[in-house]
Amino acid sequence: MNLVKVKCAFCRKEFFRNKGRFNEAKKFNWKQYCSRKCLSKDRLKKQILFCENCDKRFERTPHEVSPHNYCSQSCAAIVNNKRYPRKRLKPKLKTCVVCKKQFKKSINKKYCSMKCRNYAERYTPEELLNIINRTAQKLKRVPARREFLRGIDKACVRFFGSWNNAIIAAGLQPNRSHSQRMYKRTITKALDGHLCDSISEALIDNWFKKNNIFHEKNVPYPKTKHRAGWVILAGNQKIFIEYFGLANDSPRYDRSIIKKKKICKKYNLALIPIYPTDLYPKNLLNIKLREKFKDFIDEI
Repeated sequence: MNLVKVKCAFCRKEFFRNKGRFNEAKKFNWKQYCSRKCLSKDRLKKQILFCENCDKRFERTPHEVSPHNYCSQSCAAIVNNKRYPRKRLKPKLKTCVVCKKQFKKSINKKYCSMKCRNYAERYTPEELLNIINRTAQKLKRVPARREFLRGIDKACVRFFGSWNNAIIAAGLQPNRSHSQRMYKRTITKALDGHLCDSISEALIDNWFKKNNIFHEKNVPYPKTKHRAGWVILAGNQKIFIEYFGLANDSPRYDRSIIKKKKICKKYNLALIPIYPTDLYPKNLLNIKLREKFKDFIDEI
């Protein structure tokens, strides 16, 4: 292979090239380069400019040249800040409600420091109880902890030990948590030997026994882990019976009631709910259960 020594048209470095390629470039008057890098750099055709701020020499490609050219962003900022000075706005000041000192205004800020805030939001136990009672009267229910300012709930915990203790001290009944256990079970044995979760369930189970109604305890709902209190067979039909003893008392319990009713509606099941008002203050099972059962069992 015949090689010819050639000088790069950009960096002037000598390199060897195929004789055929050399003759072709010479014929068409093409420039010859030692590498693609030299080719791209030669085609850029950068212009030499001088910074308008510091007179520093720098290069720019033709599309980067503008009426005003600077070597860096800092030089551009120096010139433009002198040319177009900003009007500095005076900060809005607010007066601290405790020490009357002025400070820069901030969203929902009343105090200039935490020291002033702690001094202003210092409550006595009597004041805390009055605040809780006033809020309960306004809402017409027992208020939740998150409905108070952050300083009030912390003060309640500091004085009374916990938020629920403060609610009890105010003469109110604490709200149940959405995740806490709904009630403490009291296992009671009915007359037929069935184990019931409460005395109320035992009263209902005993009523079935005294009226000779065959019943099964803790029967699962179709395709779910939920269990019914009792199931009674009326011909070919199953009647599900539930005692909703904590209805409107626990959010978690209310959600389970809604879910059980939806299951019964989905699978077309008969459901008879029993509530505490059917048992207390007077036991009305003989009246109310007979009325509820008359559509399913004729002999009662």
